Amino acid sequence: MSQILVSTIRSQYLDFFKSKQHAIIPSAPLVPENDPSVLFNTAGMQPLVPYLLGEPHPLGKRLADVQKCVRTGDIDDVGDDTHLTFFEMLGNWSLGDYFKRESIEMSWEFLTSKDWLGLDPEMISVTVFEGDANAPRDEESADIWKSIGMPVDKIAYLPAEDNWWAAGPTGPCGPDTEIFYWMGEGKPPHGSNKGTDSKMWMEIWNNVFMQYNRVDATTLNNLPAQCVDTGMGIERCAVTLNGMKSVYETDSFAPVLEKIKQIVGENNYNERSARIIADHIRTATHMISDGVVPKNMDQGYILRRLIRRAIREAYKMGYELPFASEIAEIYIAQFSSIYASVANNAEKIKTELNLEEGKFAKTLKDGVREFEKIVGGFKIAFERSGQQITQISGGKAFTLFDTYGFPLEMTVELAKEQGLSVDIEGFNVAFEKHQELSRTASAGKFVGGLGDNSPETVALHSACHLMLAGLRKVLGDCVHQAGSNITAERLRFDFTYGEKMTPEQIKAVEEYVNTAILSELTVSIDNMDKTEAKNGGVEGAFWEKYPDIVKVYSMKGADGVTYSRELCGGPHVENSREMGKFRIVKEESSSSGVRRIKAVLEK
Repeated sequence: MSQILVSTIRSQYLDFFKSKQHAIIPSAPLVPENDPSVLFNTAGMQPLVPYLLGEPHPLGKRLADVQKCVRTGDIDDVGDDTHLTFFEMLGNWSLGDYFKRESIEMSWEFLTSKDWLGLDPEMISVTVFEGDANAPRDEESADIWKSIGMPVDKIAYLPAEDNWWAAGPTGPCGPDTEIFYWMGEGKPPHGSNKGTDSKMWMEIWNNVFMQYNRVDATTLNNLPAQCVDTGMGIERCAVTLNGMKSVYETDSFAPVLEKIKQIVGENNYNERSARIIADHIRTATHMISDGVVPKNMDQGYILRRLIRRAIREAYKMGYELPFASEIAEIYIAQFSSIYASVANNAEKIKTELNLEEGKFAKTLKDGVREFEKIVGGFKIAFERSGQQITQISGGKAFTLFDTYGFPLEMTVELAKEQGLSVDIEGFNVAFEKHQELSRTASAGKFVGGLGDNSPETVALHSACHLMLAGLRKVLGDCVHQAGSNITAERLRFDFTYGEKMTPEQIKAVEEYVNTAILSELTVSIDNMDKTEAKNGGVEGAFWEKYPDIVKVYSMKGADGVTYSRELCGGPHVENSREMGKFRIVKEESSSSGVRRIKAVLEK
């Protein structure tokens, strides 16, 4: 039997739900627009939260998609048979249309029908929510499973930690029913299910029934409409269909592992190191395609860590030459026909990987030099006082990591060679403190990078849109947004442009914005065909993530002039009369090919 390809599963899934009257929507980028609580989209539902809370979706109440996701919480487990940092989540959605019965019946049909995946029903078991003080036992889902032929002994009732899904401590949530496939030899024993043998059952699908909005730890309110959110990891599905033991056996990874073996040489090849490289470079490829570049904060920090971990694994196999872009080329070929962001940024992906490899080569030299200074200091201390220091402190190890990008495991290895140990616990404390500071810095961002939703911040958000329109008028259509952060005091805006702006150009942009403000702007919202909007000059980034119908915000003055037309998530002022005077206070470089403006509104 020939291997079932990941691409086949992806297309079959979308075809099935299209036949069930679901509109197919594109994946959102990895970096979330409307959720400040995470650095990346970690689940298929995150980009759809506004619609799960009641906002009408332009394409209707039945949706299906393949959403790109990143999770790094289990990064140390990458290299085993199941863990990945990047994955694609197959999802179907009901926004107040069908609910539990239709969702379960469609899942069962897709999994077991010979017209679709054709899995053996005897190899499948399910779980449902057992109930607790906050919500009742989900007998409805259990009864539906029984009615379509699921044996009673294949249905397990499990607690909230297993069968209750929530986006976070507050927000949409509800009971779920999870579907599992037997991974043992032969048929599963009588009475075996996830509840009786957790190790031999692999989860392949999760159907979440969003009935509630959690306000706080003890308060659940009913959502405006009952919604369904399902998720199926595409690699896990491929493992199941092909009778494999590892996601790295699928066609997503097999050619990459073979390429790594060719690069490092068969005698030096280590399977776990190769798997880590394959996973991390795939994730880096998608991050860069969605606009992330290696930095020391936020998303860029995660990207840099992944690339450098991959390089470190190559060093472990004795390979110290550049290689990442060769691996990325395989992924670019895999995904270019699926995600326009990959196809459009193929050269950028390779360039950023090459640059980071070059920087890390220097990092290794600088890190080794700094490490040698630390050890040298120990020797001087011993000579002066006779004090024998045998451990590198967690703080020093973290400085090597944070300042020099020196991996902890390399510090540990070098220390061992010198007869020293490293305070791992102290390093972890320092690292967690750094992460908290990083999270604090990125916390509180609202839609479009807003720090809050105060009148002052909203006014600066509207000014930000006018400024982008002014920049494009003065500097040209090459200018696009590359990031923003807006507080009640000021706006910070990154945009694509390769040169320092002249004083005359800055003044011209200020005049454009202030003229617009004085013209008593009003804001209108229109639903438009995406192609029509793009061809009609509407400004926006990541067009490929939007559905066929998009929301366009237009800012028009009392003089009849349209000063800005842009894709946006709001909010904006209703009228610009009281915005104040716009002034650019600083224009500087942000990164290669990206400039940064800081501006204010003065009353």
